[in-house]
Amino acid sequence: MDEAPIPFSRARRPGRAATDNPAIRYESLTRERIDDGWGPDEDLPPLRTEVSDERPRRVISRNTSPDISFDRSINPYRGCEHGCIYCFARPSHAFLGLSPGLDFETKLIARPDAPALLEKELRAKAYVPQVIAIGTNTDPYQPIEKERRIMRGLLEVLAAYDHPVSIVTKGTLVERDIDILAPMAAKGLARVGISVTTLDPATSRAMEPRVPSPARRLAAIRRLSEAGIEVRVMVSPVVPALTDHEAEAILAQAKAAGAVAASCIVLRLPQEVSGLFRDWLEERYPDRARRVMNRVRELHGGRDYDPEWGKRMTGSGEWARLFGQRFDLARKRLGLRKDLPPLRCDLFAPPPRPGDQLSLF
Repeated sequence: MDEAPIPFSRARRPGRAATDNPAIRYESLTRERIDDGWGPDEDLPPLRTEVSDERPRRVISRNTSPDISFDRSINPYRGCEHGCIYCFARPSHAFLGLSPGLDFETKLIARPDAPALLEKELRAKAYVPQVIAIGTNTDPYQPIEKERRIMRGLLEVLAAYDHPVSIVTKGTLVERDIDILAPMAAKGLARVGISVTTLDPATSRAMEPRVPSPARRLAAIRRLSEAGIEVRVMVSPVVPALTDHEAEAILAQAKAAGAVAASCIVLRLPQEVSGLFRDWLEERYPDRARRVMNRVRELHGGRDYDPEWGKRMTGSGEWARLFGQRFDLARKRLGLRKDLPPLRCDLFAPPPRPGDQLSLF
């Protein structure tokens, strides 16, 4: 009889959300951890974060998805130490030959040349400015940014070129860059989205183990807002039967902290994220695991995830309709906007370099 695969012990994965490393879908061979009779792995050292460097030829990524509001983005890092179990970016780690599970949280890729590459791309004669979104895949303000400072380098380039930028993050390290973001915001060139999934610190610690606490993220909203930076609170993802009841309270506290807009995305579980999330539920919330997944499948047409454009972020069905009504009513009651004016693109201008001929006008 075949042995069932076993997860990494809790002792080996402190501060991690995933329980294991599922197989990489592009490899012909798979590996499973089984109990070989020699005892558990508690005596092995805890998993540590490893960072390696990648030196791509370009740094601006393009997309044509009809339900996404931006056509270009930058990712300073691959993988994310925040370790959110629901992260839809986990499957992207398979492109690197790494597992979307614990590898995604512990084996990170940094792009130290990103600021220099960005400047090169912005100086191209054919470049036409549009808002660059940062943080749409993995978080630019995850813990390693404190030392690597790649995100700050990118902002320095964007500020020098008067190029618009939209940032999404759960990391309070964004406060460090207020000195760059505030002047950009004053010109209509920058805004920030802060994701708040729950107000309960215990749920947050289980679901997104290395993300700053909900209270700390609300404090970041306040600091950014006081500096004149428009902040959108993002109730994302909404987890049915686990966090959906908190939506109104999150909006109210974000509004009190200074947020001017709000949005939400329902839980989506593409590819390997589905199995990782189910395993996490069984370990952390066994009493409601079935209820949560039943509701998730109701949202996505009977499946763990429906990738159809226009439905993947909102879900469909009666629950999705009722929650959408709740969210819209709360947003309107609090005076939080759904849409904000577009950021400016008309100020874009590559700064002169030494030796450049200056314009007479």
